[in-house]
Amino acid sequence: MTTRRTKGSGSIYKRPDSAVYWLKYSRHGKPYRESSGETDLRKAERKLKVRLSEITTGQFIGPQAERIKVAELADDFLREYRINERKSIDDATARWNLHLKPFFGHWKAVDVSSNSISEYIDQRQQEGAKNATINREVAALKRMFRLGQQSTPAKVLRMPHFPHLRENNVRKGFLEDSQYNKLVAGTELWFRALVECGRTYGWRISELLTMKVGQIDLLQRVIRLDPGTTKNSDGREVFLTDALHSLLTACVTGKAKDDAVFTRPNGIAVRSFRDAWEKACVNAGVGQFVCYSCSKSMSSESPCGKCNGKRAKYSGLIFHDLRRTAARNLRRAGISETVIMKIGGWRTRSVFERYAIVSRGDIVEAMQKLETNRRETEQGHDIGHVGESAPNSSTPIIIN
Repeated sequence: MTTRRTKGSGSIYKRPDSAVYWLKYSRHGKPYRESSGETDLRKAERKLKVRLSEITTGQFIGPQAERIKVAELADDFLREYRINERKSIDDATARWNLHLKPFFGHWKAVDVSSNSISEYIDQRQQEGAKNATINREVAALKRMFRLGQQSTPAKVLRMPHFPHLRENNVRKGFLEDSQYNKLVAGTELWFRALVECGRTYGWRISELLTMKVGQIDLLQRVIRLDPGTTKNSDGREVFLTDALHSLLTACVTGKAKDDAVFTRPNGIAVRSFRDAWEKACVNAGVGQFVCYSCSKSMSSESPCGKCNGKRAKYSGLIFHDLRRTAARNLRRAGISETVIMKIGGWRTRSVFERYAIVSRGDIVEAMQKLETNRRETEQGHDIGHVGESAPNSSTPIIIN
């Protein structure tokens, strides 16, 4: 049975093997057929009117696109990361599996709205996630929708609004020169060399741990990071300081050019050194273990004295803070910002400014210089006044 309508207004019909009404309509000459899901003719007519209204207002996406789920967009998103060999694919996968998937995984893409995204943000904040972390997760979700919009045929025709939260948890830590000797005291060669590279050049830990012996030229005193091996894929070349020349010479002696530079005493390449780093930082006084529940300082080997909790987490200096340390030290040395950005691999000035921080000691030193300058200026004024008030030798002095 078919309910005929005027041309351009679609039609409603029933299939012989179906109890529900089906809708038929067209857009730009392309016919569409879909089930109304209704056995009531009036309800089916209302659904047809909604479809025709969507076509008229330009909001129509089609029944096939309406069935697309966020999980399918996530698959396309991660595939794009793999194809382009993006270095942050592990982080992207973790953000989806741990946080986005439990909330949005069962959603249809067409049902995701600015309101549902706000609900996700609120939930993550209630869980204690920082704004910067939430921004990265929302950015990943936005990228999923953008790729769906760019696909052929398009899987997403309407982009919801993706808010960007204000980030106020930017790290400000750095390693003072007086703390460096304490940090590396009693540590192995590879650890001392890694720390020295980090605080000298500001290179990321991933760039250092993948470095091969062939990238170091001891005769020319040069280290080269090949294009494609860095986070921004730009190559870099720097000269060795005396301290690094000595440390890296010891690190690469007896190794082939394809061997890792940083290896443990047993010859195994260093891949992760979290435990060694946290232990060294605690011993140097630039880090501590705190209770996971109450954040009170505690030992990693004994329960918390306040809540008796047994889980401890590290809080303090991290290796990435050496990147900030290098930026500050290079700027202090009077090196131009353009050169510093080339050395450390900063592409934009805005990102560089986040790292080139000023310490409390820098501010104290600046105020001391200002005070010294004021005193010298005041002394100069006093000398000038004395000279003006002194009697002229050519003026006769009368004595009564």
